[in-house]
Amino acid sequence: MSAEGTWNLSLRTPIGKIHAVVDLRRQDGVLTGTARGTGEEVPLTGIVLDGDRLTWTQAITRPLRLNLAFDVTIDGDTLTGTSRAGRLPASKVTGERRTAAEDRS
Repeated sequence: MSAEGTWNLSLRTPIGKIHAVVDLRRQDGVLTGTARGTGEEVPLTGIVLDGDRLTWTQAITRPLRLNLAFDVTIDGDTLTGTSRAGRLPASKVTGERRTAAEDRS
């Protein structure tokens, strides 16, 4: 299962829907990534791809300062799962891999 590429994510949170873009690349055999959204770009840490299950963490400062833990399942060019911020309820995450044409625009 390939996780590499650019993903358009949508998170349903208690404060409303948040959109983000996650870029995942393989460098020297290691999966690395960044997330962009709400006016900031942050690195992804602890990225693990186990079969079709992808997990990672990221720290954000907007709209609130939070450490988020993602746990998603990849099915082709879509992903579904959750994002959790500490003790807060999990937020539903959905995403679609961008096509090459979208990346050029």
